[in-house]
Amino acid sequence: MTTFNVGPHDALYYEYTIPEDKQGYTFVFFNALTGDTSAWESVIGPGLRQAGHGTLVYNMRGQQDSPFSSSVALDADLIVKDAVHLLAAVNPVRPIFVGLSIGGLFAARAWLQGTSAHGLVLINTLRKDGPRLQWIGDALVRAVEVGGLDLFRDLFLPLLMNEQWLETNRGAFLKPDPTYTALEKESGHYKLLAEAGRTADWDLPYEQVTLPTLVITGLQDHVFLEHDSVAQLFDRLPDGRRLDMPDAGHLIPGEQPEALCAALLAFTREVR
Repeated sequence: MTTFNVGPHDALYYEYTIPEDKQGYTFVFFNALTGDTSAWESVIGPGLRQAGHGTLVYNMRGQQDSPFSSSVALDADLIVKDAVHLLAAVNPVRPIFVGLSIGGLFAARAWLQGTSAHGLVLINTLRKDGPRLQWIGDALVRAVEVGGLDLFRDLFLPLLMNEQWLETNRGAFLKPDPTYTALEKESGHYKLLAEAGRTADWDLPYEQVTLPTLVITGLQDHVFLEHDSVAQLFDRLPDGRRLDMPDAGHLIPGEQPEALCAALLAFTREVR
């Protein structure tokens, strides 16, 4: 296991594979708050590496195998700063940033802070701050305060995932005799939801994101997707292109990994 130290008791777990193709890119993956590297490594990472590209996956502080000090606030600025430091240390070959949900926001802000990248992929990232988004963020925190991630998943997955995934995986959720346990407030996932989620600045200066940018939207996302907001924010990107996926919801790496891998490979041809 490879870790990058960001403090006396704090570190980031990561895995870096250099591109085999001399013209290959390194896809740098930015997780969602409740995710980890496994979201990318079942299908997408292997598929990209088979095509000659490299990958850099990592877990932010508070996620699996990335320890943190209890006194540290895992706010959005810290998450971005950690990403900047990790990228400077690893120095991946020809990076393309890929962010899922809020991970896309962190990826864009890392680039705006001076990290090098050849392209940016935002997966279900575009959204406007306001009462609705803030209510959703507070509701997610309330759910884990009451019943942990099990209650969070039982309540929100029907709104986040596509119909096919829900039909296939229904039996693993909403158990007849649930034993919900509140998430400890000092746990990494709680702190990320309560601190990073609530302090994220969604008012990106989109006009300054001059990278080739691919915006991927799962049309079965019934929590975060607001069509008008996505269209308005996308129009502000200087070099944007869109891919709408009718058969995907919010967590596309787990719903349509093969299609997402194909979209990332196609994007490399546009970047090149």
